Amino acid sequence: MKRVVIAGVSGAIGGALAQRLLQREPDTRVIGLCRNPDAAPEPLRTEERCTLLPWDAEDPASPRAVAEALEPVLGRDDGIDTFIYAAGLLHGQGMFPEKRLEDLEPANLARAFAVNATGFGLLARALLPWLRHREFKRIAAISAKVGSITDNGFGGWYAYRSSKAALNMLVRNLSIELPRRCKPIACVALHPGTTESALSEPFSQSLAKLKVHTPAQTADNLVRVLEGLGDESNGRFFSWDGSELPW
Repeated sequence: MKRVVIAGVSGAIGGALAQRLLQREPDTRVIGLCRNPDAAPEPLRTEERCTLLPWDAEDPASPRAVAEALEPVLGRDDGIDTFIYAAGLLHGQGMFPEKRLEDLEPANLARAFAVNATGFGLLARALLPWLRHREFKRIAAISAKVGSITDNGFGGWYAYRSSKAALNMLVRNLSIELPRRCKPIACVALHPGTTESALSEPFSQSLAKLKVHTPAQTADNLVRVLEGLGDESNGRFFSWDGSELPW
């Protein structure tokens, strides 16, 4: 994973992944994307092997700006070895996971899809020219087990579940198309496990009953899964421990 693009590096998981990869591999270079690069973790802002670029998942013009900014930073002949989409939205101002159908708001649903799904597809399209080299490539979307249609036995969380299910479908679609255009490649969805973060903070009481990882632990787990990917991994949905999840 020498040349890595990570979307969402100002978040707990994205930031921890970027720092872990830079620590683990001295020849790794990270291009970190987030809405406000000044909000990225301090170690990333001062690391010479990390380039931070502004990107907004809710702005459909943002991926094109990223591609333009990437041109002088990373040659297309060198390409990207790994693209990790770690942006995610569960709650925010005026937005909280729905418990029943009456809680569903169209603006919140649209925003969840923009951040959790659409942003991934548009970035993948923008980065396509850097994925055409002949070395093995990894594309990983940080999804969630609650986005599994088969595994859904509780309902609720309409916007988050639906948008993560849409993200999973984008992964499956790309896993079919990209091998025809960018072989060799593995495009996968990853469930990071429950992680201490701003996303999970409002649910601290409920999380007391679950196994909760620190961002650093989650990064270690996901890096192990990423390093184990091969051609046969393409189009699959993996949990943080390497087990496979149902779509």
